[in-house]
Amino acid sequence: MDSNDRVSLYVLGLSYSQLQSGAYALILAESDGPRRIPVVIGPAEAQSIAIVLEGIRTPRPLTHDLFASFAHAYGIKLTEVFIYRFEDGIFSSEISFTDGKRDITIDSRTSDAIAIALRTHTPIFTTEEILRRTGFVIKDEEMSRDVPEVESFDEAESRMDDDRDASSPPSAPCNPFGPGVESHNDTPRPENYTIEQLEATLAELIESEDYEEAARISEILSRKKAARGDDGDNAACE
Repeated sequence: MDSNDRVSLYVLGLSYSQLQSGAYALILAESDGPRRIPVVIGPAEAQSIAIVLEGIRTPRPLTHDLFASFAHAYGIKLTEVFIYRFEDGIFSSEISFTDGKRDITIDSRTSDAIAIALRTHTPIFTTEEILRRTGFVIKDEEMSRDVPEVESFDEAESRMDDDRDASSPPSAPCNPFGPGVESHNDTPRPENYTIEQLEATLAELIESEDYEEAARISEILSRKKAARGDDGDNAACE
């Protein structure tokens, strides 16, 4: 294949899929252009990718961590992930390796390939044809990796809560005593936790290996810490 036909991509973020219930859309972005590719993936793969994007340290390695560690231990370098085909709504990918003497390419699910690529800092490519067929452009979007216009796990959950609230009575006020403490009100939303409560919740989620929820709590915690210098964070309910 002509190298000029290859397009470099990077992972922009994850969004809750509007097409399939319980699935997520992995958003891949053109490195030097405005086009985006949505790849529908399952919750387990989304969780594995979110762990890397959120910088969460797990107490034990996940399958993709184990794969990356195995390759590193035996001196095998991942050279690229290549999304080479799009057919019947499915992206086909392959991963290329080298041990310094042999170059080997194996087939892979795109979600697995991306999860491994993020852990090994491996470049991701696709073809210009696939990008033309599946890509989209967000108008007036800032072309910066630092400000991704992609819905996060937290935003997706909040949106789903809003949809449920529209057809149900208003919820009771949040519990000012924090998570795990009984009160006459419903359990408070994590957005209303203090930083200390969020940190404790995050530690419990990682310990129980609920990494998808841990990624959501980690994102809320990061926002709270960023805002603490301006607004303070002394109350459980805001």
